[in-house]
Amino acid sequence: MTAAPAFHWLGADQLLPALPAGLADWLFDTGSLTRRLTALSAGRFAVTPLAEGWQSLRDDECAALGVAPGSEGWVREVYLLGGEQPWVFARSVAARAALEGFAPVLAELGRRPLGELLFSDPAFERGALQATRYPPAWLPAAVRREGLWGRRSCFHRENLAVLVAEVFLPELWQYQGIDPDAL
Repeated sequence: MTAAPAFHWLGADQLLPALPAGLADWLFDTGSLTRRLTALSAGRFAVTPLAEGWQSLRDDECAALGVAPGSEGWVREVYLLGGEQPWVFARSVAARAALEGFAPVLAELGRRPLGELLFSDPAFERGALQATRYPPAWLPAAVRREGLWGRRSCFHRENLAVLVAEVFLPELWQYQGIDPDAL
């Protein structure tokens, strides 16, 4: 497991100076990112799975899920593509202990977006959004760079909590004409 870098997940009210409106709109939009990317790409949205399976969760993930450090969980990493370009790297995790009865549903997602499941099931409630400059060591080598903005939130349904982190890649900002570093 990669050592924890020095970073903090923060709510919109904790980020100072305030973020540019275009960036804040993407980081703190409470709607479905899948639906937003599908609309932006004129229906040319796709999911490319990178990794999926059981592994030790990172310390920040364990804390967010309320489980002991080093707990094992289900991890899914994907690219969310618009027009065949990776626009977002997403990492979704859930603690093994909470997955009883839900694991088969998550394991069968394949190229389907997790957001489709989370936003179509009214039993899931979304927690607060948080943002950070995502640690490059935790990104796939093909998109690894300093300073990329990411966000995360936890979706709850009964005893199940699914933590979803989404890292916005430069290709999305370029397509939108947004400079994420213009503070």
